[in-house]
Amino acid sequence: MIIVSDTSPISNLAAIGQLELLQQLYGNVIIPTAVHQEILNSGDTDPAVLAIKSVNWIQICSITNNTLFQNLQNNLDIGEAEAITLAVELNADRLIVDERRGRKEAIKLGLRVTGILGILLAAKQQGLVSTIQPLLDDLIANGFWIREELYAELLQLAGE
Repeated sequence: MIIVSDTSPISNLAAIGQLELLQQLYGNVIIPTAVHQEILNSGDTDPAVLAIKSVNWIQICSITNNTLFQNLQNNLDIGEAEAITLAVELNADRLIVDERRGRKEAIKLGLRVTGILGILLAAKQQGLVSTIQPLLDDLIANGFWIREELYAELLQLAGE
């Protein structure tokens, strides 16, 4: 299975101590060079920086389709644009991206997308976590925004 991720899901999962869910759900995860750099720019003590330096299941890959990248970069940040470009180049099974604009662009290109909330729900459904509510609360405490209606819907889907 080929999985490509943007910065936000890795950073946010690391912030709540749940980055290993990516490996448990998908095995290896591929990030483009720009995402790797965005994570490293977070500072040496950032949980995501510490995590990507210590795990061997996150692979870094450069993009080659500069035309697609340039077109995407008109509307997206560099990490999202590279993540989408890489997912297209690799014919990825899934792209992990949270930002709405990035998701829309990826879907237009025929990519299957999920985000951190989908990851938490899948982890619950597969028995990797017993409950998602404290994880959602941790995300919110770390600055991740979730609409109240979506929060309630996620808990309902998780049977909580």
